[in-house]
Amino acid sequence: MSTLKTVENDSDVWEYLDSVSNAVRRKDAIAVTTMMQEVTGEAPRMWGDSIVGFGRYQYRRADGSRHWWMLTGVAPRKQALTVYIMPGFKPYGDLLAALGRHRHSVSCLYITRLANVDFDVLKELVERSVRDMRLRYC
Repeated sequence: MSTLKTVENDSDVWEYLDSVSNAVRRKDAIAVTTMMQEVTGEAPRMWGDSIVGFGRYQYRRADGSRHWWMLTGVAPRKQALTVYIMPGFKPYGDLLAALGRHRHSVSCLYITRLANVDFDVLKELVERSVRDMRLRYC
């Protein structure tokens, strides 16, 4: 069975967030972490050394191995705040259109400054994606 490098661990979330050197990124990450905790009803947990995740689900990879991953999460990266929307973005086009300045890949939403997006729309995006993940996996 293959193993993942990014796994849930007992590192201190708030200590990690406090260590983010960019003051704006730190403040934005704390705001999104607080919102995700409210939305999910879950305590934040570190995944690897740089992702704050919430909840978890088990999935099977093409090789048959089973792994755990977070339902949603946030990482204050150097270039942007990365928000993990695990179902991907196809079901949420309406929300992306109303969100504001962002980029995204398959399941990562990149926000350079939280002030550039509508926070209520971001919260709804997280709420809907977590609901969809729980319906599918939990």
